Amino acid sequence: MPLYPGAIPNEKATSMQETYTSGMYKNVTKPTLEYYKPDPAKASGTAVVIIPGGGYGVVVYQGEGVSIAKAFAEKGVAAFILKYRLPSDAVMPDKKIGPLQDAQQAIKVVRENAEKWNVDKSRIGVIGFSAGGHLASTAATHFEKSYIENGQNTSLRPDFQILVYPVISMQDSLTHGGSHDNLLGKNPSRQDVELFSNELQVRANTPPTYLTHAADDKLVDVDNSIVYFEKLRHLKVPVEMHIYPKGDHGFIFRHPGWMEPLFAWMKQNKWMNE
Repeated sequence: MPLYPGAIPNEKATSMQETYTSGMYKNVTKPTLEYYKPDPAKASGTAVVIIPGGGYGVVVYQGEGVSIAKAFAEKGVAAFILKYRLPSDAVMPDKKIGPLQDAQQAIKVVRENAEKWNVDKSRIGVIGFSAGGHLASTAATHFEKSYIENGQNTSLRPDFQILVYPVISMQDSLTHGGSHDNLLGKNPSRQDVELFSNELQVRANTPPTYLTHAADDKLVDVDNSIVYFEKLRHLKVPVEMHIYPKGDHGFIFRHPGWMEPLFAWMKQNKWMNE
């Protein structure tokens, strides 16, 4: 379904064509949500907005979207895959907020349609992978400012966040270069770097968090997750972290059982049925 019922905010006319090849979207101009409905007999009332990665250059829709949505739906969780706009000066006046607008809109749409989709509006979380983890953690730390039209003043705060080998920081010592340059440009202001370094944006009301990463990740340093964990822990935000010694970036394709501890965490927090 289209993400926005009417005009897309922060959009400008472009001749750029959206493409889909090898399970990945490029040049996204029309953001969408795709709904995977759980069996009503299994439905827990929990929903999750799935934000695939791709370095803010592509959306890894199949591997970090569809397969994840099916796994959640199978466990009774309503799953919504977000195909978000990738930051580009060609399609938006302010590229650095485009993805966040789409993430906020996804949470808003699911919350405002909760009854129709048999979802509990106080049990809507986000899961993000790699750069999608950056976007999910941005949604989870920037929810007090609405970057979209929000006439009903719907809460944009996710009720929980699940971050898988996430890019968290935009600071040079930690960030993933491609995600940083695609989102903020090559020479961003200090202010933008700090605003989108989500370890600096954690507050006591940041949602409960599940983090998972591989220690040998050569693309997105595991310190992204560790620094975020520390910030959350010190502010008494409930946080659980699983670090695999090996697996590198994208380990979900090599560790078939990686979701088991995640599901255990969700059951423990009553977001998933036993």
